[in-house]
Parts: sequence; structure tokens; C-alpha cells
Amino acid sequence: MYKQIPLYLIMEAMIEKYKGIHPGMVLERELKKRNLKKAPFALSLPEYPQTLNEITKGKRGLTPALALKIDTALGFEVGTMFILQAYYEIKKEKEKRQYYLL
Repeated sequence: MYKQIPLYLIMEAMIEKYKGIHPGMVLERELKKRNLKKAPFALSLPEYPQTLNEITKGKRGLTPALALKIDTALGFEVGTMFILQAYYEIKKEKEKRQYYLL
């Protein structure tokens, strides 16, 4: 018999694996893995497909509200996508500070 892995352990592993990567790229990968098209997925949230497209291209960040919708739709633990967004922003800020220190 198989034991089910607790959701929080899956979330922690995912965050550790993708820490510092734009959450849109993680979303793009997850949608492909599940064979989901972006436009229908966006409309199911409900969200504009253009917005989701900009996020998956790394041109726009996630708001807390949209991150929550994505977490719920994909069955992630609440907060997963927004934590990835926070780590991405921290990484960008560190890069900016290093640039100014040179």
C-alpha cells in the first residue's frame, strides 16, 4: 500500500527546487506537465488570458489574489505560488544591490 505524501512536504520541496525562479516559469512548466492550455486555464480562474501569458513569460508578477487562485486550481498548498514570487523578488533585489556595490 502506498502512503500519501503530506501536501506541506510537496510544497516545501517545490519551493526549495524553484526558489529564485520567476513563478510564471514554474506555472508554465506545471501547465505543460498537466497538458493544460493557458487560455482556458486563465478563464477558469477567472483571469484574462493576456495576464496569465505575461506572467508565464516573466513580464509580470503574481498578486496575492492570483497566486491564491492558481494554488487552488492546481491543488497546491495555499501560499506556494506567492512564496515563489517573494523569493524571486528577493533574488532580483539582491542582484540589484550587488550591481550598485560594484
